[in-house]
Amino acid sequence: MYVAIAGNIGSGKTTLTTMLAKHFAWTPLYEELDDNPYISDFYADMRRWAFNLQIYFLHKRFANVINCYKNNKNIIQDRTLYEDAYIFAPNLYSMGLLSDKDYGTYLSLFNLMISLTPKPDLLIYLKASVPTLINLITKRGRAYESSIRLDYITSLNKRYEEWIESYEGKKLVIDVDTLNIIDNPKDLGVVIEKINAEINGLF
Repeated sequence: MYVAIAGNIGSGKTTLTTMLAKHFAWTPLYEELDDNPYISDFYADMRRWAFNLQIYFLHKRFANVINCYKNNKNIIQDRTLYEDAYIFAPNLYSMGLLSDKDYGTYLSLFNLMISLTPKPDLLIYLKASVPTLINLITKRGRAYESSIRLDYITSLNKRYEEWIESYEGKKLVIDVDTLNIIDNPKDLGVVIEKINAEINGLF
């Protein structure tokens, strides 16, 4: 079983990954932001560090999925390879923060990796409005996120909505604006029921 959680910065992916891993006894795969050697530099100077950051994320997610699949583990992943290539990298490219050469190299590497990795059995998308995202980002208080620009979050959100609409595969959309999975156990229960219904339909 390979379940993945997708969503914009601050949508609650890591929290939900932890909760579902515990509930279903799945192996969690995290972004490991605290150990990322580029994340703080990126938010301070996006143009200089955009390519380095994207390559780092792509490598880490690819390695995690491959290693767990080799060990036949049921996994739940905090953010996917697809989001790197279909949302974050093209967003940086459109903002002029990735050169043509770097963007082309990145896409070539992504296409090779995606040919070697399985598609998620279920993709869970955490849908959230920009005000909700800004509120959640502010509440968790990560120092390196204090300099995130509003237009950056907004443009990412637009790309997420377009991508999830066209995503071809089993997916479940969770509205974070109306379901508070962090503070409300009943809302988490609603999400778990929805996931159970989707999983049961896979077999």
